[in-house]
Amino acid sequence: MTRKIFTLFAIGLIASCQVEDDQATKGTVSDEVLGQIHQLGFSNKDVQAVDGGYLVEGDIMLHVHDLTSTPDQKLLRIAEVEQYRTNNLVQSLPRVITVSISDRLPSSYVAALDEALGRYNAQNLVITFQRVSAGADISIVKGNGSYLASAGFPTSSGDPYGQVKVNSRAIGNQPQSTVATILAHELGHCIGFRHTDYMNRSFSCGGAATNEGASTVGAVHIPGTPTGPDSGSWMLSCIGSGQNRPFNSNDRTALGYLY
Repeated sequence: MTRKIFTLFAIGLIASCQVEDDQATKGTVSDEVLGQIHQLGFSNKDVQAVDGGYLVEGDIMLHVHDLTSTPDQKLLRIAEVEQYRTNNLVQSLPRVITVSISDRLPSSYVAALDEALGRYNAQNLVITFQRVSAGADISIVKGNGSYLASAGFPTSSGDPYGQVKVNSRAIGNQPQSTVATILAHELGHCIGFRHTDYMNRSFSCGGAATNEGASTVGAVHIPGTPTGPDSGSWMLSCIGSGQNRPFNSNDRTALGYLY
């Protein structure tokens, strides 16, 4: 029986981890922008032009102003597959990060969000998460397009990225634990985590190996995390339909190291 794979989080039946209309996607993004995205250290394959910027690697939002940014740290490459963080992290610690969820999303997502927040709060970190009805640090809103969910990275001033877009139509009838894993993954981006298989996305997505090369954007190895594949990480690029990924031991090491 063939297993359906979601790319975290581009939509599809993924053996190759590509969106459904590859040629149309390429046609909406100029070669100059693709070059800027590659220079920042992100994959410039299957880039989607979206409102306010570009969606890269399936679920990471780059705004137009990000394309000309020059962070002062470079890629620290230790091996092929490890835990990675961005240059910018959440600051002003300890800190409670508030999260709200739109009523345009299925009501069942509230329980999934609570499960995702509970996974973080159980780790005794210097950041904790609290669900609120309005005025949140991170707003989970309804999204549409060729992805399951998307988010960005912390700001240079040390705030978490402020919005997670969730495409409930694309997610479909997934169990609560899978939705919780998707939400926890996107919140991971918001507080500064890159994909665990950053250097070889074929590990979780299938298809040809993709090594994105050196760059000036943050993809900094987190000490104490593995130098080989980590099949259970919540920050892998792709996830199977119905799959649940609570934090494994390496995820907990990474979270504890940063927060």
